Amino acid sequence: MTLSIDALLKQTTAQFTDAGSDSPHIDAAVLLCHVLDKPRSYLLTWPEKTLTAEQQTQFDAVVARRIDGEPVAYIVGEREFWSLPLKVAPHTLIPRPDTERLVELALDKIPTQACKVLDLGTGTGAIALALASERPDAQVTGIDLRPETAQLATENGQRLAITNARFMAGSWYSPLGADDKFAVIASNPPYIDDADPHLSQGDVRFEPKTALVAPENGLADIRIISEQGRLHLEQGGWLLMEHGFEQGAPVRQILQELGYTRVSTAQDYAGLDRVTLGCWQG
Repeated sequence: MTLSIDALLKQTTAQFTDAGSDSPHIDAAVLLCHVLDKPRSYLLTWPEKTLTAEQQTQFDAVVARRIDGEPVAYIVGEREFWSLPLKVAPHTLIPRPDTERLVELALDKIPTQACKVLDLGTGTGAIALALASERPDAQVTGIDLRPETAQLATENGQRLAITNARFMAGSWYSPLGADDKFAVIASNPPYIDDADPHLSQGDVRFEPKTALVAPENGLADIRIISEQGRLHLEQGGWLLMEHGFEQGAPVRQILQELGYTRVSTAQDYAGLDRVTLGCWQG
């Protein structure tokens, strides 16, 4: 017997709840909209509608993938960030709401006049494109280690018609010239210790470890970004980095020891330490 949209949502929500999903109803609705190629409003407007046999087969397949733990963003190939629909892929980190706090803080530090901004470890281009969309007068550069990831970010920018962002492939600052300097450098780098048990739990299991894990208790890449950032910041420029909720103090220490001033840590929407920033006076 074919179930109605309403009944199917209830059944799938229960399945995802049993599977340990943090957002079972949202997961069910997003996957059903994906299969139907309809907006969320369709589910509310037509709760009595039923799926075709082909749609039911497709839905069963994506439900099975989600129960197996695969992130919804990878299944549908998209995640919204800063109200921007972004393509995602298994070789990119899935943009998270907490990172929007980094965008807010970076926007606050970008000068009012036209300037250059850098996003390191750009992934889908989420941070770079969010900043570029808010500040069309700024020239935003995003860099990622993997060429295929930089290409995906480029495609996201093209789809969104954001023309003041460009993307390059390379290790941190390596694609830049010695004279390339920026008013703001923002980064959500790998900051998880490789022994962290959360790496084997939930959606994180499916995400690329190179985008998550760093040596030295998760601080190695943060140290590199901070050290080399001094060569690519304008006088009075700002470096902002996202990090784990227990890393505020060591990241502040790294910046202070390297000579950054006005160093502070800002909290995310849950009140946890999430972004540390510092000013480079040169």
